[in-house]
Amino acid sequence: MNKVYDVIVAGGGIIGSSIAYQQAKLGKKVLIIDRHSVGAEASSAAAGMLGAQAEIHENAAMLQLALKSRSMFPQLLQELEDWTGINAGLVNKGMIKIAQSSGEAAHLQKQVHYHAGWDPEVKWLSGKEMLQQEPALSTKLEGGMLIPNDGQVMAPQLSKAFAQGAAAHGADIIEFCEVENIMFKDQRVKGCETSQGKFSSDHLVITTGAWAGELLKKTGLSLPVSPVKGECFSVVPSHHIIQSTVFSEGGCYIVPKKDGRLIVGATTLVNRWDKDVSLKGVSSLSQKAIDLLPDIKYAKWEKAWAGIRPQTGDGLPYIGPHPAYEGLYIAAGHYRNGILLSPITGKMISDMIERKVPEKEEALYQSFKVDRDSISLNLV
Repeated sequence: MNKVYDVIVAGGGIIGSSIAYQQAKLGKKVLIIDRHSVGAEASSAAAGMLGAQAEIHENAAMLQLALKSRSMFPQLLQELEDWTGINAGLVNKGMIKIAQSSGEAAHLQKQVHYHAGWDPEVKWLSGKEMLQQEPALSTKLEGGMLIPNDGQVMAPQLSKAFAQGAAAHGADIIEFCEVENIMFKDQRVKGCETSQGKFSSDHLVITTGAWAGELLKKTGLSLPVSPVKGECFSVVPSHHIIQSTVFSEGGCYIVPKKDGRLIVGATTLVNRWDKDVSLKGVSSLSQKAIDLLPDIKYAKWEKAWAGIRPQTGDGLPYIGPHPAYEGLYIAAGHYRNGILLSPITGKMISDMIERKVPEKEEALYQSFKVDRDSISLNLV
């Protein structure tokens, strides 16, 4: 195998594979290295919600980034399917953010007013109006925020499509290979040392999710990315009982997939690295799901799993160049929005590598730079 590349991507999840795809499309010699199989970590555990407006309502830069990324999905997924034959299962049936109390209803109505300024199709549904749209929802709900343009995808398929799309454009992929060290010369990246030998490149992108901080410590950068474990389960109802994704601020979402399954998630367990699924977690999610969608209790059990999501101190992902080493880039800390932000992150890092950041996007890109806050940097 070739040992010299234009770009090496350390981490073969959906973020790394998206970056590799964008660079490979430009004719670059790209290598993806993953310590497991590509897409095996958070990308395979995600429910695939594209919750640009359901989950983001406080940071204008984050919302702008999410909306830009959401708008990229239809064309990008068709492009990927043309190259790989993989259908990522895009569903545009909207999302309903549920209010289960009068206090939540008042809070969500304020969010409706805010989000309508970004998307005039966002509106408030009374309990009666919500039941007209989704009759299987509980009659005890106060109402909800209808977000027609927040869709969903099959996350594992999308991750696989990005990786195979990169390979179709000439990228190499090495699985079950650990990046052990980063090689530098005169403050510039020269490649990496791995469990399968050395690979040379002037551009290296760290996309190892919750594990990014450990690798970056070797560059003197203390990046606050921490693990948040999330448990999920799936069931298969005898018939389609809901079309829209249901999202509750009480800590539960229900995502109806194209194949008939319902994915229910997710618990939030901070600083947990294990992927064990607990009876407590499944029991709690089950009751929350039944409170939202009573008929779900009759659905056939399928399976349960857990994934490790990468969280940052301020809740925003790190997307950009290392503050000290030329040619080293970081795309990590996407937390619950890795699937949603995968298209735009791929484009952003590719733009930066090519030194072709659109002038109108410069301010937005800067909002996610690695040294936006008081990070600790001790050069090695």
